[in-house]
Amino acid sequence: MRHGGKILIDQLEAQGAEAVFTVPGESFLAALDGLHDSNRIRTVICRQEGGASMMAEAWGKLTGQPGIAFVTRGPGAANAMAGLHVARQDSTPMIAFVGMPGLEHEDREAFQEIELKQLFSSFVKWAAVIRSTDRIPEYVSRAFHASRSGRPGPVVLGIPEDMLASQIEVADAKAANVAEPTPAPDAMAALERELDQARRPLLIVGGPGWSRQIKARIEAFASRYELPVAAAFRYQDYVDNRHACYAGHVGIGIDAKLRAAVVEADLLIVVG
Repeated sequence: MRHGGKILIDQLEAQGAEAVFTVPGESFLAALDGLHDSNRIRTVICRQEGGASMMAEAWGKLTGQPGIAFVTRGPGAANAMAGLHVARQDSTPMIAFVGMPGLEHEDREAFQEIELKQLFSSFVKWAAVIRSTDRIPEYVSRAFHASRSGRPGPVVLGIPEDMLASQIEVADAKAANVAEPTPAPDAMAALERELDQARRPLLIVGGPGWSRQIKARIEAFASRYELPVAAAFRYQDYVDNRHACYAGHVGIGIDAKLRAAVVEADLLIVVG
């Protein structure tokens, strides 16, 4: 038998979470108990939920694994919106857990009650409320899949306090196994043929899922074809700016010559 807070933290451990950023709140005390007993997850206490969500977003951006934030309802959830918005725009994997009133008070305008799905759905990949303790493994697994699959992004899960306090027996979910897209051999062969024929090609890099290995491969690919490489807005660090093929960034304040190169390119390759 485990209480919901323990089950929840066990799921985070099963998914490989290493850190949680939070402003402790009374609405998710059982989850805090689970974090206290965890030997694998580091709990980082923050002064304000905006900082917690920004730290979680930065963690996701740096590691490629969902950054985890725990915040309380009402003002806590509102403060966390900034980090969630950044995560959405920058395609950063992130999961925010929002403490909620007990289910018996739902839709009765309980203290700091919010309609979570309606509030967050417009700018996160998925928003839901876990209303049954035995479904915690299912929801957490889906959150990790949704956060990392396709275009990564933020997910918000509401966790009612009485749901977390309930004790049941339930099996843990398996770790998320997310498929990674890979270009087909025929597509790469076609690209090589187009590169051989192009006179003014240009490669623009950006998007999620970057790594040092991908950076090295892109730079080697560019060197092989003497291919100019430009960085999209917010992704200037995706290519070594000292590399012989680096042409600049195509975001705000773009250089006039680079703008002309983008317009006049007879083969424009966008990676990201």
